[in-house]
Parts: sequence; structure tokens; C-alpha cells
Amino acid sequence: MTKEQYRTVIDQEWCAEKANMVRWEKSLAFVRASGAIRLPAESGLDIGDRTPVTGMLESHFGCRFGNTSVDLDTGSLDGSYPVVTAFEVVEHLYNPLHLLLEIRKVLHPSPSSRLFLSTPAWKPGFLQSPEHFHEMSRRSIDSLLSRSGFTVVRSEEFGIRSPLFFLKGFRPLLRCFFEKIMIFELAAQR
Repeated sequence: MTKEQYRTVIDQEWCAEKANMVRWEKSLAFVRASGAIRLPAESGLDIGDRTPVTGMLESHFGCRFGNTSVDLDTGSLDGSYPVVTAFEVVEHLYNPLHLLLEIRKVLHPSPSSRLFLSTPAWKPGFLQSPEHFHEMSRRSIDSLLSRSGFTVVRSEEFGIRSPLFFLKGFRPLLRCFFEKIMIFELAAQR
């Protein structure tokens, strides 16, 4: 097994998937509901590869967002950002604690600075994505966030599939109950 098997290939086909578009719209709606960051923001950092959601974030926050190119399990992040996003990243990492500590290091010290993070909620093994190294329960992600020095300001869960998807068979029907995205607005503990 290699680390590469847990990495999603970001290409046109992946970006065009309906579930990804729904995920981005719901994630952006969650971000827009936060009043913590004054607009326009100075800068932002979107953890992972550049995707269409990066452009949506730039439009909302009125600033340029950088993306990461380091090994997120071991590499260092540089800079200072009032807003950092990590949508659907931590489940692909061997060491999500390292990434969260690095994000905390580059999150601007202002009390209004925020990390917006999303990850799939835990589901039974046979429903988990083979590209995910971790799918965490709410208890596990809360513990990880606390250990890394973040406070949950608010959180939500949402689904990404249309109701017709769940009628395609037994496994899709089970996804109706188990397939949820957890999203968080986080502040660094100072």
C-alpha cells in the first residue's frame, strides 16, 4: 500500500461530478454564514490542490487564495492567513494532527481568523472510500481538533447525493443513512 492510493486525482472528470459540485455549494454556504472575517480578506490558503471551490472562495473573500504543494503529512506551511480552508483533506492523510498543527501555525493570530474544515463522517468499512485513510466519528474529529488547539465555533452535517441516487440499490440506500459530510468553523485557541 502506498500513500498515493489515498490521494484523489483532481482532474476535469472529478471536478464535474455532481456530488462534488453539491459539496462545494454547501461548503460555501456554510462559509458565507460566518461573520468572523471582514471582507475583503487580506489573503487565504486552501489546503490541497486548486479546484473550482478555490475560485469560489476567492470571489467570496475578495482576495487571492494560495494552495499547498507540500507533503501534508510531514511538510511545513509558511505565511500568515486570516482564513484557511481544508475541504475533504484530512481523511486522505496518515497524520492529520501534523497538518492541523501546521495550519494553526499559519493562521493569523487575530481572534477573527478561521479554519473551515470538512471531512466525511464515519461509515461502515464496506461503504468507505478506498481513497480515505481515515473516516472519523464525531467524537474522534472533536478530539483531534481539540488536541491540535482548535475550538469549534459551529458545525453542521450535510448530504451530497440526490434522493434518486439512494434508490439505485442496497448500498446506495445505506448511504442515505451513513454518507454525511461534517463541516466546521474553527478558531485557534490562544
